[in-house]
Order: sequence, then structure tokens, then C-alpha cells
Amino acid sequence: MNRIDRLNAILIQLQGKKIVKAAEIAERFNISLRTVYRDVKALQESGVPIGAEAGTGYYIVEGYHLPPVMFSKEEAAALLTGEKLMAQLGDQSNQKQFSIAMQKIRAVLRGTEKDYLESLDENIAVIAGRAIHTNTEFPNKFSSDVQYAIAHGRIVNMVYYSSYNGSQNERNVAPIGVFYLSGCWHMIAYCLLRNDYRDFRLDRIKQLMVSDKTFNRKNYMTFSEYLAKQQQMPESSHLIKLILTPRIARIMRDQRMHYGMVEEIVLPDGNSEFHFLHGSLEYFGRWLLPWGKGATVVFPEELKIVMKRLVSEIHDHYMNS
Repeated sequence: MNRIDRLNAILIQLQGKKIVKAAEIAERFNISLRTVYRDVKALQESGVPIGAEAGTGYYIVEGYHLPPVMFSKEEAAALLTGEKLMAQLGDQSNQKQFSIAMQKIRAVLRGTEKDYLESLDENIAVIAGRAIHTNTEFPNKFSSDVQYAIAHGRIVNMVYYSSYNGSQNERNVAPIGVFYLSGCWHMIAYCLLRNDYRDFRLDRIKQLMVSDKTFNRKNYMTFSEYLAKQQQMPESSHLIKLILTPRIARIMRDQRMHYGMVEEIVLPDGNSEFHFLHGSLEYFGRWLLPWGKGATVVFPEELKIVMKRLVSEIHDHYMNS
């Protein structure tokens, strides 16, 4: 990238955030901090009102706007791909907003880029896999509300369906983040009823309202901290593969984050294959024991031996009592 293109890209980066650290610019363009300082000074000397806060970063002075951004063919194609993905993977609220945004983007594209998109439109498809027992009776339209609550630190009141016992209950939660996994969007939030962090599937929310009550983010784990905690596994972690009946699979989905589940594969016969990473076969086996014949260990052989021993211990205990 030549310097003129880099200066323009830096300007767009500054326009896109309230504060941009010099280290962010250096990392993005693989340049030194000294080069960043020179580039920012060059933009300032050209008349761009860039302010700086010591120890914080750079910002564009309020009221300054860039001329309309133009997209390359490759960037336009990437946006088209994003639109296809959102149509399949987003919920109703995000699908609608993304569609409106894409209409605005298409409106500012040059003729050649519009022609390029039209030639690709019918040749790009996202084929959604089989959704994992989504609740089609629920509206599945709350992503925008959840995102608003996260951005503004608002408490969310919702009616949530629990697949564990088929009940619906009201929850007040402090949402910290959302993620997509195995065909479903999830909200991680601190549940004020359970006084702990919980994983809520968005397609199981029947009603939702963002309240006026705020929560102090400093009192809660950040989303990145939560994900890092869930992904922390000792070096001796074991890969575990199970075949579960549909009933046990429904229960297991609600507990997967606590036992290191990394993947679920829905099988043609209706059963599911679950993959876990866990540090203790003994601990995992004791958790697995109550599910009886509804859970079958496929891998590793060591876990099968653990299960046989645990069952034998229970058998001997009651035979001798």
C-alpha cells in the first residue's frame, strides 16, 4: 500500500471510532509508531482536524465528515457475501436492518460495482445446515434489542423457555455479549435470579424488554474474559465423543458451556454426536453417569473404562447393602 492510500485508510479508521490508539493503526498497517505519528501529522497539516489525548489516542474533531466512501469490487463482493450470510444466520431484527443498510450501500456504488454485484448475486449462496431444535413458535427477533442493551449497559427483562423441564420463567439479566454456535445465536448474561453467568439461546426467548435500569460494567466480567475462561483447558485435556439420544441432547445443550463442549453433529437417525474437551475423565464420567443409556461413549476408550468402574462400584454398593 502506498502512502496516499494509507493516509486515506487511516482517515477512514479515525472516522469509524470515537478514539483510535496509535498502536491500533500501527498494527493494522504493519508500520512503526514513528510512522503513525508522521502520517497523522501529515493529515493534520492537510487540514484534517485530528485531536489527540495523551495516553489515549487520536480522534476526529466533532462536526468533520469525510466525503462519501467508495467501495472496490472486492469490498462490494464481501458485503454481498455478508448479506447472504445474514439472510440465513441472522434473526429477523438484524436481517431487516442489514437489508436496509445494503440498499444504502448499493445506492452509492458506481455503475461498474453495481454490475459486478448483479453478476455475482445469483452465484453466491449460503445453505443453512439443519438447525438444532430451534423453537419456531418463538419470534426470534430480539438480536437488535440485546445488542442495544449490551451497548448501553441496560438490564433485560425476558420470558425464557427452558428445554430442561419445558417450563417458561421470567428472568432479569445483565447481558455482556452474543455469539453464534451450531445454528443458534446465544446471549451470555449475568442472571440476577441465579446470581451467576448463564448462556441463553435467543430462539428460546418468548418476550423481551430492555428496561431503563442500568448496570455497572465494572462489576461484571467482560465478554472476552468470559470466553477466555470457558476456553481455558489444561494441557492434558481429553477429547471426548458421545452419542446422545434426542432427550439427553436437549439437556446436554443447556450444560455444555460448563463441561467444555466444542461441537455438536446432528445425525441422520435423530441422535446427536457431541464433542467435548475436558481435563478429567473421572469428573466427566461422574457427570455423565445419571444419563444412563441415553449417552454412549464413542471415544476415548479410557472413558469407557472409567464408566464401567463407576457402574461396578454402584452395583457392588447396593448388592452388599
